[in-house]
Amino acid sequence: MRFSRTLVLVGLFAAAVVAAWWFTTHRQNAVGDAVTVYYAKADGTTLVPWRVSLGNARDRLSVAFYAATQCVAGPPPGTDAIRFPAGTRVRAVDVQGSIADVDISKDVASSAQGGFAESAEFKALVWTLTQPNLGITSVKVRIDGARVATLPGGHLELDEPLSRSSF
Repeated sequence: MRFSRTLVLVGLFAAAVVAAWWFTTHRQNAVGDAVTVYYAKADGTTLVPWRVSLGNARDRLSVAFYAATQCVAGPPPGTDAIRFPAGTRVRAVDVQGSIADVDISKDVASSAQGGFAESAEFKALVWTLTQPNLGITSVKVRIDGARVATLPGGHLELDEPLSRSSF
């Protein structure tokens, strides 16, 4: 009797572990019909969220790529915001665990606005990609496929992953 009770308890524990694993791994990939994208106001510190429809993107990698692309493209025309330099685009996004690796075109280095704008641009990108429903906590940045220590302005260090606490 005691052995069968122990066996049942072990079985229930194993089922609970499997259910928790399934819920955690599948919930991390679940997103709704829209994603929050952030942009920095002209003051460079205030972030403003706006909801962008996802269309057909639903898996975590596609949503991360789409969100990063929307962030780099910037808010709707007429919005007073700090924007990535013209021509800047997201070349690729890879997500491994809780880290997103974002490859941005070299156009990002052509900003004439200095460190203030650089920090605001990347703050918006990091906040966009680290929203809770994506399960991403930090962002690595590559420029045209290469790791760089900083952008030409030298104001923002890019050799380590960026997180919300980086700003």
